Formats: sequence, structure tokens, C-alpha cells
Amino acid sequence: MENVDRADQVQKLLLTYGIPIGVAATTVGITFLLKKFNILHQLFHKVDVTSDKHGGELVAEVLKAHNVKHVFTLVGGHISPILVACEKLGIRVVDTRHEVTTVFAADAVARMTGTVGIAAVTAGPGVTNTVTAVKNAQMAESPVLLIGGAAATLLKGRGALQDIDQMSLFKPLCKFCASVTTVRDIVPTLKKALQIAQSGTPGPVFVEFPIDVLYPYHVIKKEIGMKESGKVSLAQRVINWYLNNHLKNLFAGAWEPKDFSPLLPIIPKASSGQISNCAELILRSKKPVILVGSQATLPPVPADELRKTLEMLGIPCFLGGMSRGLLGRKSNVQVRQRRRDALKDADLVILAGAICDFRLGYGRVLPRKCKIVAINRDKTQMLKNSDMFWKPTLAIQSDVASCIVAVGQKLSGYKCDLDWVNLLQERDLEKEKGNIVKCNEVTDVHLNPVKVLHKIEDIMSEDAIIVADGGDFVGTAAYILRPRAPLHWLDPGAFGTLGVGGGFALGAKLCNPESDVWIIYGDGTLGYSIMEYDTYTRHKIPVLAVVGNDASWQQIAREQVPMFNSSVACDLSFSNYEKMVEGIGGVGFVLDRSNEDRMDEVLRKAVEEYRKGKSVLINVMIGKTNFREGSISV
Repeated sequence: MENVDRADQVQKLLLTYGIPIGVAATTVGITFLLKKFNILHQLFHKVDVTSDKHGGELVAEVLKAHNVKHVFTLVGGHISPILVACEKLGIRVVDTRHEVTTVFAADAVARMTGTVGIAAVTAGPGVTNTVTAVKNAQMAESPVLLIGGAAATLLKGRGALQDIDQMSLFKPLCKFCASVTTVRDIVPTLKKALQIAQSGTPGPVFVEFPIDVLYPYHVIKKEIGMKESGKVSLAQRVINWYLNNHLKNLFAGAWEPKDFSPLLPIIPKASSGQISNCAELILRSKKPVILVGSQATLPPVPADELRKTLEMLGIPCFLGGMSRGLLGRKSNVQVRQRRRDALKDADLVILAGAICDFRLGYGRVLPRKCKIVAINRDKTQMLKNSDMFWKPTLAIQSDVASCIVAVGQKLSGYKCDLDWVNLLQERDLEKEKGNIVKCNEVTDVHLNPVKVLHKIEDIMSEDAIIVADGGDFVGTAAYILRPRAPLHWLDPGAFGTLGVGGGFALGAKLCNPESDVWIIYGDGTLGYSIMEYDTYTRHKIPVLAVVGNDASWQQIAREQVPMFNSSVACDLSFSNYEKMVEGIGGVGFVLDRSNEDRMDEVLRKAVEEYRKGKSVLINVMIGKTNFREGSISV
């Protein structure tokens, strides 16, 4: 009976468009038309043809309800309604000089706040320019929402401006991909995307918005191509009917009341049995070690609560990725050097979000005689290479921090053997003394990078945030610079992406406006994002960068030159990068042999200028050392 009523309504609707429907039309035929031309929503949802509201307002409302503070973008006509609506609601819109920077900045916000970072870019090349950053976010397990413009729904595949199959690009990279085809779908689609980005193992999601779901009804009607003036042929009447139906379907139910509130993310937790088993393995061990990965810093457990648990347990910890800085600048339980030796001697290794990929020799560095506990939100990552080089004694698919905290509660009063802790700390001190000796070596030309980095370590404030973007110079910095606090170290992660510096620093400074944000660049990587000094200046978001300028892609040259006796494609120039940033609003300094004796003075002057609200770059001319000899770049 319901279908018959609908058929009657459709007959009346079609007659109003001048399309006669014969009395012999069957209910089946009418139902087919309902589905074919999407008329059903028009019958049961109001279409307000007089409203000036637009879909961009709904996007902004969802973001506001999810406590989004910043949207990073490079402007384009496809997404203008979103940006204007965000500005109106008090969401800060930060436009960059390259689309890849928008996602890197959103990635930094996601890591540092535990929320979803938002990037919005225009269709076609705007979207394709973000692919590397989206893949980096996937491998770094960062919850990022990429909003992409798209060609109008009617024009997809018809050669519209910047029209490509964007969904196929992002399906392998994102946890969730969707194309919004009606205004009424904007809110539920975005809410679902934001939930999925944070659930399970966090990661990027992609939602594309065809241009006709973002602009107001009267604008789309004007652009859609309907001809209603003068004498209209039957064929044109059919076209008009189809176009009008399509238009009304786009906006049917658009402005009905919506629930913008967030959907809670789904986060895996360890069972009580798994917690007890892990606690029992720790109690039985004499030489336990914890390898802490980036997942340990994810919500819902505050980083400080995890830190207190690790300090209470007293088990030696090696920190990697976003967990660097978790235990502060100096800690009795953190070990920084000679990890391979520690693992060789250990009888229990807890992989707290650490993954057995190339960073752990695919698991080969884990001794077969010891017990291994693997904790990870992602089962595949948790067991990576376990079929070849290692076997877990206990595998726990869980949020890392909540699992460790629960184990700590189970082991109240436990303390790790101090002799074991002291042994690893003594090895650390021995290695540190060797690093100090390296400071005094004279390089072939310009400054010793090890000495420069020790000077920087000495003047960095206690709330400094370090962004790592480079190869050889940054690799050296990782041994010397000590992150001061949880979430105060940002590097690309497992993908090893170059060019993250400009975007990461942008996001970090916006999240922590009172902190000093330092970018440690190589001279090669600086080229990817130096134009973002224009962004920093325009938006009054100061950053402080140090570039180790050795006129080389030295990370590659280390192996290529001795192996093949050629530096082809590795050579750069000792360029005046400080003058480049001065030309776009920054302040530049140079450190070289001529002012080596005033190194402290120059560095402190740079910090002073930075704290006046200026973006600063220190161009440090460095020579080559054998500090990281034997390191491999593949």
C-alpha cells in the first residue's frame, strides 16, 4: 500500500514537470523511477529553494562540535564555502604555500593533541599534492582528516576542471574514504570519518566534496544548465525535469535539524588475563627492557600517567618515535645508547608499541632465549616478521598506555633490579663521553656538527619542541638533543619522509604557542619547505630553524662515494639560505669558522630574535665527520 501511495505522489510530481504518465503505468514502474531518479527523498524531506545556506556551513559545524581549532589549507574554489564557514565559527584557517604542508601540519596537531588534524585542499592537483603526507600519516598512525574538493556530481567523468578518480588514489592509504553526494549526507559522513580516524589503530581518512554539495541552492541552480525561458521542446523539458530532480535531491533534507556531536572512537583494551600474564612475566625476569613506540602517547591515557607508571616500575626504557621525551630530558630509567647490547643481555623484552620492522632489524635483534611481550593496537604490526625472525611469548592487541598502566597497578611495589639498570646507565655514560670527544675533532672545512649540536642542546629551553627533518645532520642530532617532555619530539616516523619540517613546526607552534619550536634541518630537506617562512610571517606563527649545511645529501654520499667512487646527484652548494628567509619575512644568521668562537653568542641572539615573534633560520656551515660511520640509508 505504501508503494501505491508513493506512486500516486510521483505521478502528481511528474505531471507538474509536464511529463504525462499513462494510467497503465504500474507500481513496479513507478518504484523503478523512484530509485532511478532519487525522488524518494524529495517526497519525504523538505527542499528549501529560498535558503542561502550552504554545505560548507555543515562541514564547519561538525568540525566545531569535534573541538577542531585549526584547519590547514591551500585555497581553491572547490572548497571556499568550507573555509569561509570555518572562519565564521572561529576555527582558525591557516593557508600554506604547498598542499603537502597542510597535511604535515594536521599530522602534527593530531600527534600533539590526541585529536584529529584537519587539512582541506582543492580538487585534482590540490589533492594529489598531499599523497606523500597522507601515506606518512598512515605509517605514523596519525588521525588526520583530508577534505578534498571534487567536480560536481553531474560532471564526474565528463572532463570537468580538475576531475580525476580521487577515491582510487586514497583507498590504499586511508582507513576510510567517502564521496559526499547530497547535502544531507555531509554530517553523518564526516562524523563517521572522524570516529574511524581515531578508532583502533589511528590513521588518515579522506572525504571528498563535489562542488555542488557545498554551494547554496540558487548558485547551483544557475550553474546546472536548465533552460526555462521561451518555448521549450519536449526533449528540453525532459532534461529540465531530470536536472531539477537532481538539484532537489541534492538539497532534500539539507537544513533539517542535525546531531553534530562526536561518535566515540573504538579503542581495543587488554583483558584482565593478559594483564596478569604480563605482570607475571615481569616478576619472573631479572633483566627486563621496555621498547616504547609512538602508540604509547595516544589517548585516552595522558602521557604523564604513563610516565609515572614507567618510573614506578623502574624497568630500563628505550624510547622511539613520538615517545621520545616521554621520560623528560634526564631519567633514571631511560636508556639512550647501545640498545643492541641491552637486548642481547635481556631476558624479557616488552614491545610497547615498538614494531619489528627495519628499525629493529625485522626482529633479528631480539634474542631467541628471552621472553617477548608484544603490545599493539594493530595485530598485523604487532606480529610483523614473527613468522621469520622472532616469536612473541605473549601478544596483546590493546592500547599500549592503558595496558602498561594496568600492569603497573598489578605490580604495585615492584622495582626492577638496580644492578641491571645501573649497568645500562653506565654504558650510556660511556657512549656520551665518546660523543664529547667527537666535539673536539677538527673537520676538513667549516664547523664540527657534533659540537654545534651540543651547543644547541645547552641553550634549548626546558619546554622546547624539536622537529626533525633531514638525513645525516638530523641523524646525529637524534643522539645528542634530548627532548624535554612528552610530545616534544616530532619526526616523520617509519616512512622516513623528507620535507615534514615546515608543516610539523607550524602545527606544533599552534598547539604550543608558549614553547620554543626548533626545526633541525639538513640542507637538502630545507628545500622542501623553506617557502613556509612566508606562512609563518603572514600568520605570525614564529619558528626557529637550524640547518646543517654541508653542501651535500650526505646521508647518501656516505655510502655512494666509497662504494661507487662518484658523488653524482649528491652535491649541493653552501648556499645563503639565511638570505632566502630574510626575503620572505624571516631573520637569518650564519655560523661558520669566522664566528666559531662566538657560537654561543650567535645562537642566543637567534633565540632572542625568535622570542620577539620573528621566524629565524640559522645557516650552520658544517664539515664532515665519521660520527655515524657505517649508518645505512636504505
